Amino acid sequence: MKNKFKSALVFTIIFTLALGSTLHAQSVYKINDSKDIDMKLSGTSTLHKWAMDAKTFSGSADFTFKSPGQLSSLTSLTFALAVADLKSGESGLDKNAYKALNAKEYKDITYKLLSATITTKDGGKYLIKAHGDLTIAGVTKEVLMDVSCSVNKDGTITCTGSQTLNMTDYAVKPPKFMLGAMKTGDAITLDFTLVYKKA
Repeated sequence: MKNKFKSALVFTIIFTLALGSTLHAQSVYKINDSKDIDMKLSGTSTLHKWAMDAKTFSGSADFTFKSPGQLSSLTSLTFALAVADLKSGESGLDKNAYKALNAKEYKDITYKLLSATITTKDGGKYLIKAHGDLTIAGVTKEVLMDVSCSVNKDGTITCTGSQTLNMTDYAVKPPKFMLGAMKTGDAITLDFTLVYKKA
């Protein structure tokens, strides 16, 4: 009788732990290579505004769900963008931007999450306060970003955000063009749309 009771107790404990793991399942997601993903650097100059877009980058994230479709936490998130994949449509601007970003030595712009807090919004949407390390031109700075996140019907997760930075904070000298007649401003904006798919 005692052995049966012990077996039942062990089974109950295992079942409870398994159920808890299911309800708080952590899943690894990778950036989905689709037409919806986008990353853009934009800024101003003495002549006109400028922008450089990239459609190719990599990254992963660990999302935890307390129930299907109900996001509860984000424990890790990374992305890497090759500087050479940023294109403006103007070869001169691209060349000077790559030089300013020292792309030959520091080929990637990277981000690594340090911590995150999630606030639930309506309709399967969330606001993530993401605290992480952003590395540009070999210089790493801690940044706090507001990231809007939504769990889509197909199970993918879309994250969008915008962050204003100063190039000089990353030891990047704002590029000059046309023998110095055109100068870019120090402030740039990083806009992104990332779509994560379960690995």
